[in-house]
Amino acid sequence: MTTIGLITPGAMGASVGAAARSSGATVLWASKGRSAATVERAARAGLTDCVTLEKLITQSDIILSVCPPHNAAEVADEVLSFGFSGLYVEGNAIAPDLTRQIETAVVNTGANFVDGGIIGVPAWNADSGTHFYLSGEHAQTIVDLFDGSKLKASVISDKIGAASALKMTFAAFTKGSIALLSAILAVAEKEGVRANLEKQWGEEFTHQTHQRVIASTVKAWRFEAEMHEIAATFEGAGLPGGFHKASAQVFASLAQFKDQTEPPELSAVIASMLR
Repeated sequence: MTTIGLITPGAMGASVGAAARSSGATVLWASKGRSAATVERAARAGLTDCVTLEKLITQSDIILSVCPPHNAAEVADEVLSFGFSGLYVEGNAIAPDLTRQIETAVVNTGANFVDGGIIGVPAWNADSGTHFYLSGEHAQTIVDLFDGSKLKASVISDKIGAASALKMTFAAFTKGSIALLSAILAVAEKEGVRANLEKQWGEEFTHQTHQRVIASTVKAWRFEAEMHEIAATFEGAGLPGGFHKASAQVFASLAQFKDQTEPPELSAVIASMLR
């Protein structure tokens, strides 16, 4: 039986761990220093607690990193510091160049590497449509782990960086457009023309925009880092990354909503941006 060390069981990571476990793998996590909410998610996913990161790493055949983007390189360094020599799966929303940097570090220690990009909502249900795109020489090994699970997995390339690039270019629009719409609403509010703008948009588009903006608030703190990674992706391709750097600033202004259990009112979201 394959043993997977999951770092970390956040909103997405826990569902990915549950999907792997449902396909027959043992999925470990480390509870030391983690929040009560994380403990609850891990329990829901049926993960096995080995308490410390060191035990998780030494007992795992595969390390699956699904963490906030700004922690991706640090997590990889910590895993390698314990002498991990198995298969490292980089499943975070990071730029292809950073993915390739992490791959170099992993391979230089004697371990193997797979690049991954998750697109969709947490995969608790089969109809969620969440997809784990993978690339690299060992990508099929990870696809096989999720066979028959609620998470769809597929290999898109044998090149490291491809899965990350797909995630970045997809999120560049889906999340970048939310930042743009959020800023547009704030400007229109400040200038006293939001009602006129929304009349011009029409009822359906206005409703969809409000829902998208409000729904993004609890994840804005995470989206901020992701926007910087998207900017780096564009710049790595020789294109300007300024739009997504600006998007990061928009999401940074919404970080206060991180731990709220109920969606905020749109007026509170706009006020937060205008402050």
